[in-house]
Amino acid sequence: MDLSLHNRRALVCGSTQGIGRASALMMAECGADIVLMARNPESLETVRHEVSGFGVSCDVVVADFSDPSQVAERIDTYTSSHAGFDILVNNTGGPPAGPIASASVDDFLKAFNSHLINNHILVQATLPGMKERSFGRIVNIVSTSVREPIPGIGVSNTTRGAVASWAKTLSKEVAPFGITVNNVLPGATQTGRIDALIKSKAAKSGKSEDQVEQDLVSAIPVGRFAGPFEIAAAVVFLSSDHAAYITGVSLPVDGGRLNSI
Repeated sequence: MDLSLHNRRALVCGSTQGIGRASALMMAECGADIVLMARNPESLETVRHEVSGFGVSCDVVVADFSDPSQVAERIDTYTSSHAGFDILVNNTGGPPAGPIASASVDDFLKAFNSHLINNHILVQATLPGMKERSFGRIVNIVSTSVREPIPGIGVSNTTRGAVASWAKTLSKEVAPFGITVNNVLPGATQTGRIDALIKSKAAKSGKSEDQVEQDLVSAIPVGRFAGPFEIAAAVVFLSSDHAAYITGVSLPVDGGRLNSI
């Protein structure tokens, strides 16, 4: 099976590290032209150099996902003078860990802005071009908490659930235009996010970070964390021509950790 993405343009968000970076690199390896979107100009240039090594074009858009108005302004400026996108990968870092009962209203507002609102802004910016070409792939990096809420990350659980519901609704609206909308639900993945969660759990439980990590791994049937490129492989497949009949799904990539069917 050829997962070629030649002649496709992909906007990959949160693409300077972790799953976002891995997705950009794997898509570039499959032939897609890439636009990277994140807040750190230096890190963007580093990844741009990596992506360009695959012989594809690569642009960068600097935007801080904590500021939806800036995201809207930057993507509108870019799309006004460049070709549209075939693929949109919505991805940004998760909210801080903590029990839901102690979360502030501002915690929720920040999380919804960073995830749901920015996703919606980027879809509105990219959807017209997808409709014109009768082709589009929207892939949202979410979390297995969509299926089973994860203890200790209440704001994240709530926000991710909202994104999944939004995506399901959107998938039905855009399907007649040849556009699919899917969610990838990463399990524990070896990124800065999992490192932060381990530190937080260790501080609250009194356990060592090594013990917390061992506890997390013990709940995963395959016996290890995922690598970012293992998650990216699902993103690339859902972005390909071969996934044309898959839409509105939330795909766990979690090493078998979820108990739900």
